[in-house]
Amino acid sequence: MASDYRRELFSALQALQAEKGISQEDAITSLKDTLVTAYKKNFEGETNVEVDVDPEKQEFNLLQIKEVIPDGDMIDPYSEIYLKDAREINSAYEAGDQIKFEINPRDFGRLAAQSGKNKSTQTIREKEKEAIHARYEGFEHEIVSARVAREDQRFLWVTMPDGQEAAMGDKDRIPGETYKTGDPIKVLINRVEDSATRGPQIYVSRTSPELVKRLFEQEVPEVYDGTVVIESIAREAGDRSKVAVRTTDSNLDPIGTLVGTRGSRVQAVVNELHGENMDIVEWVEDEAQYIANALNPAEVVDVIFSPDNDNEVTVIVPDYQLSLAIGKRGQNARLAAKLTKFKIDIKSETQAENDPQLQAILEESAKYAEEEDQSDETDETDEALEDETEYADANEYFSEGADQSDASEEEKTSESAEESSSAEEDSSKAKAKMTEAEVKEAQDEFAAALKNVDFDAILEEKEGDDNKKSDDK
Repeated sequence: MASDYRRELFSALQALQAEKGISQEDAITSLKDTLVTAYKKNFEGETNVEVDVDPEKQEFNLLQIKEVIPDGDMIDPYSEIYLKDAREINSAYEAGDQIKFEINPRDFGRLAAQSGKNKSTQTIREKEKEAIHARYEGFEHEIVSARVAREDQRFLWVTMPDGQEAAMGDKDRIPGETYKTGDPIKVLINRVEDSATRGPQIYVSRTSPELVKRLFEQEVPEVYDGTVVIESIAREAGDRSKVAVRTTDSNLDPIGTLVGTRGSRVQAVVNELHGENMDIVEWVEDEAQYIANALNPAEVVDVIFSPDNDNEVTVIVPDYQLSLAIGKRGQNARLAAKLTKFKIDIKSETQAENDPQLQAILEESAKYAEEEDQSDETDETDEALEDETEYADANEYFSEGADQSDASEEEKTSESAEESSSAEEDSSKAKAKMTEAEVKEAQDEFAAALKNVDFDAILEEKEGDDNKKSDDK
């Protein structure tokens, strides 16, 4: 049966193990190390000692290790034993062997046990800190359902699902939100920091744009599985957020997917954030269109990129929409700039007309667009001419072939006529000639044949023939 002080030591060890989530292996290793330290401190100093632990029986044995030395040598009674004394224990011992002696637990006493328990508790707390840091570091930027624990001058403290406390500073609290102890609250794990005095400290946030993204992932399955992608979020916590979305499925409306039936999905996010407004806009690759979308609900007439800075644009809106585009206290323009990562200058149409620099840019843009249009027209004309040239070359090639064929036939007819009697010569020549109807019929057949001609192949063949003729010459 385990003695009282052993039972006390194991009970403290098990309590810490269960409460802090320390593994049994780490706990036993810690117990061994701390008992050895306590024994050396209270008894033989640098004595060679080891510990055997049986957690099931709640027992441990302290073993003092002594080396067998030849009789007559100088001896350290705490770490050495003479050969003759060793052979009284077992005749097989030789010099250099090691013998383990169990230390009487009563010799160790309650003082050593208490010292060991204190040291073990300290070691386990170190292990606990390491475990907390490792556990929460892997969950940075994830959302957690917690409960309000308490509030002090610096932080609102919340209790995490595993009982660990996390801190939320003023800048991470949504303005105007009030909390009572025990209130459920969804927070984003912002970061985990190590402190020499307090150990790992978990910091959480309610103002991070990432929290909005995680909330939509919880409410919208298509966001969670990646069918709808949240590309960017600009947020002024507690007031308004702009969310840019796109879809990987062309048959799916990304904005409607986030809004949900009768606004049910987006409303769940709004409720969790205590009434924060959500503007959901479509993300597109066309930067000008994306900027126009980001300024929703304002109507945009034109988006002009600065010739001096790729990240600056001037947006022109109708005169009556200028205030709407800028927003209350500039919020709409500010959020659009954060969302698109462009510096946005908004002007009404009247302001744009009276801005010489802007008009110069517009004129230059119009000139460039006109040149591009002319270039496109020229390209189209050139292509048409190339097609006509190819057709003409093919026609010429076929005509030459037809003429050569006709000449060949005439030669054959003439030879045949010469061999005939002089009486039949006039008749043969008359038969060799084609009537007008026959000529027209041949031309029609030729035109029909041209419709199915592969001109590219013909031209390549012609070019090959020309090259061959040139080589023959």
